[in-house]
This record gives sequence, C-alpha cells and structure tokens, in this order.
Amino acid sequence: MKDMIKKIANNMLSIDQAFSDEPCPISIVDINKWEWAQGVGMYGLYRYYEVTGDKFYYDFLRDWYDKRIKEGLPSKNINTCSPLLTFTYVCQDRPDYKEIIEEWAEWLMNELPRTPEGGFPHYGSVGYCDDQIWDDTIFMGVLFLARAGVVLGRKDYLEETKLQFLIHMRYLTDLKTGLMYHAWNFADRSNFGKALWGRGNCWITVAIPDYIDIMGDYLEDGIKRFLIGVLSSQIEALRKCQAESGMWHTLLDDPESYEESSATSGFCYGIHKAIRLGYVGEEYKECAKKSLDAMISQVDEKGVVHNVSYGTTCKYELDYYRNIKKCPMTYGQALAILCISEGMR
Repeated sequence: MKDMIKKIANNMLSIDQAFSDEPCPISIVDINKWEWAQGVGMYGLYRYYEVTGDKFYYDFLRDWYDKRIKEGLPSKNINTCSPLLTFTYVCQDRPDYKEIIEEWAEWLMNELPRTPEGGFPHYGSVGYCDDQIWDDTIFMGVLFLARAGVVLGRKDYLEETKLQFLIHMRYLTDLKTGLMYHAWNFADRSNFGKALWGRGNCWITVAIPDYIDIMGDYLEDGIKRFLIGVLSSQIEALRKCQAESGMWHTLLDDPESYEESSATSGFCYGIHKAIRLGYVGEEYKECAKKSLDAMISQVDEKGVVHNVSYGTTCKYELDYYRNIKKCPMTYGQALAILCISEGMR
C-alpha cells in the first residue's frame, strides 16, 4: 500500500488541468492555486509525510507555501483558510509566517460576519452565504483556528472553535439518522433540501477525531464526550447505508445516486481512526475494511483516484447532487492518502 500512496501523492502534484466552466474564480483543480481543494491536498500530503517520514513531501510543502506567499495570497474567506491548516504544521517555525497565521485567525475572530447565534457563515470565493452554515466550514476554517490557537497560545481562539462545533452540530445533525445535512439556512429556518450529502458528511467524520487530537488537554472532557457521541452516531448510521461494494453514495440515503470516492475516503479515514483511538468499538472493523478495499479499487495504475465528485455548492434540489460531474481532484487524491495511511496503522 505504500507504493500506492506514493503514486496517489505524485499524481496529485501533477494535477493542473482546468475546466473552462469552473465556477470558482480561483481554480480548485490546479495544484498551484490557493483554494480549499488544494488546502485539503496539502493536508493529505502532510499526513503522508507523518506516516512515512518521506522528506520529499515535507520539502514540497514548504516550497509550495513559499511560492504561494510570494505570489500573494487571495482574499480571505472560509474556503481560502483551508491551506492554512497544514501551514501551521510546516511553517510555524518562521516568525514572519506566524504573522500570517495570526492575521488570518484574527480575521476569523473579528472580521468575518456571523450568523444568528454566532456561527461562521460559509463564506467562499464564489459568494457570501451570510445566513448559512455548512458541514464544509468545520474542516476548512475551524480546524485551522484550533491549530492557530495552539501555535499562538490563544485561548480565545480555542474557545471559539468549541462554540463553532456546538453550533454546527446543533443545526446540521439529522436527529432521526445521526447523519449530517449539508447546510442550515437561518433565513428560512431550513436544511435546504435536507441533502444527506456524502462529502459534506465526511468533513465531519474526518474533522472530529483530528480536532480532538489538535486540542489535546485544551478540550474539556464534556465537550470531548459530546463530539465522540456525535461521531459514534454518525458512524453507526454510515454502517447501515454502506453499499455492498464498500463505497458510499453521493446522497447517503439514495442508493440510486452514484457511489463517490472522496466521501468514501473520508469515512474510511474517520472510522479507522475512531477504532484505533477507542472512540468506537471493534464491531466497526468490517465496515472500515470494506471501505478501505473499495477505495483501493478506485485507484488506477498511475495513482489517479476515480469517481470523485467536483466541488459542490448547496441547493434545495436533490437532483443537483445526483448530477455533479466526476473528475480527478486534489481533495480526492488527498482523502485517499488519508484513508490508506490510516488503514496501514
């Protein structure tokens, strides 16, 4: 599996195709751009470096950040915070780069407008959703703020991340199933079309165990147990809707929607890690193994991860999710690296 991960990682570094109809003003395909997709990619490469100790990828990350900063960083939004998560790991030793971490964290704390009750609105390069909270925000912005709090010794940042998790879990959890709706809209007090979207759910499955890791002793026992409870309920629901192939569908409760790789990778990673850390029991091992075998089957001989859905906004119409095109993406490669690396543990 080590050879496979290396192929996946190397393939990610060469992703540079672009679509003429890409809706995002900053490409989420081109590896040499600073956006959320590339941020997930950098995180996957960093976790791969952690597992293997392959310094080539650590040096690549340092060089990637140097080049992007020299080019000039884009305007601040939740999605463009995503690359800063890995930045806090590989560049925290540089005083001038620490200033960037603080600048962006201060923007999240004091300049980003808030939803009712103080939530982070899902504010991206395509548009500002001032009354909406999304699953995506937890991974794209909240994990970075937690790391910034640890690196800079800022308790106020850490406390803010706890609030954001509680608000998002309150409004995004489908209490009937334990899965997550894609988003909540304060404007009409709805979960839009109540989409139980696969990749949206996987951001939570990945984020909860990693957030607990990041916070360490800064996380009170009560909130930690709350988050493990959320994760456990979600994993139990995921086991029930896992396809026979070991994959999950892009709409988790719709077996007619296509099986999708990025969500499956995220679930595979989170379930394996939850088992390893004792957050859920051994009864989920079969589910985890099936998902790992399924993901390995999605990787071709060149290391390309197939059946990854393109970047996704939030809609009332469920057919929108069913019809999202599939193509190789940095986050698809990165999530596959995460799940296979964790599976190797």
